[in-house]
Amino acid sequence: MKDDTGAAVRVPDTVRRIVSLVPSLTESVAATLPGALVGATDWCSHPPGLDVARVRGTKNPDLDAIRRLRPDVVLANAEENREPDLAALREAGLAVWVTRIETLDGAFASLGRMFRHACRTTPPGWLERAERVWRAPAGGPHRTAVIPIWRRPWMVVGRDTFTGDVLARLGVGNLYAGHAERYPKVPLPELAGSAPDLVVLPDEPYAFSAADGPECFPGLRCVLVSGRDLTWYGPSLVGARARLEAALAG
Repeated sequence: MKDDTGAAVRVPDTVRRIVSLVPSLTESVAATLPGALVGATDWCSHPPGLDVARVRGTKNPDLDAIRRLRPDVVLANAEENREPDLAALREAGLAVWVTRIETLDGAFASLGRMFRHACRTTPPGWLERAERVWRAPAGGPHRTAVIPIWRRPWMVVGRDTFTGDVLARLGVGNLYAGHAERYPKVPLPELAGSAPDLVVLPDEPYAFSAADGPECFPGLRCVLVSGRDLTWYGPSLVGARARLEAALAG
C-alpha cells in the first residue's frame, strides 16, 4: 500500500499495536481502536485520561522507546513530523504510514485510507458523521479574517492549510491564503492594517486568551476559538462546526 506521500508501506495483515505521532491521529485511533493504541506523543491530549506509553514530542520523538513498543504501524503526518525521524523508524524495520492533510475533504479521504490500509479496520461511523456535518454549505455573509498562530514573532495561517479550509467552509476567507508561505511571519502593524472583518485567535499552538492577544488589535473584532476545533482532524470534527459557528457569530 502507498501512504499519502506515495511511499510504499508494508503493513501486516493484522494490526494490533499502533503508535501515533500526531495528536489528531491519536484521538482518531483511540476513538476507533482503543485497545490497539500503545504509544503516543506527550502532546496527545485527547481523549482525556489516555493511558498509553509516551514517546516525547512530534518533532523530537524517542525513537528507541518507539522501537521497544514493537508497533505494527507508526502513524505520522508530513507537516507535523520530521522526515529524518520517520526515516530512522523505517530503517529500524517499522511500518510508517504518513498522512498529508491540507483540506477537510483531504482529511476525510486520508483518514478513510489510514483506517482501511494502515489500521486494517473499517472506517468508523464518526468519520461518516463528520463528513455529513461539513457537507452543508456555509450560512451567513462572507467575511475576511487573519488567523494568528504565534506571537513574538507574529505568525499567521497562510496558503494551503486545513485551518484555512475549515474557515472557508464557514464563509470566512483568510486574507493570507495567497501568501507564498503556509505559515508566514507578518509584522503586527501589517496584520492590523489589513483591516480584516475578524481576527481569529485559537488557543493552540499559541495559547491566545482574552488577556493575551486581543489587546494587539484595537478596533478589530477578535474571536477566541478552540484550536482543537480549528486545526484537529478527527472525532472533534463532528461537533467542531457548531462550536466554531457559535463563536464566529457571537
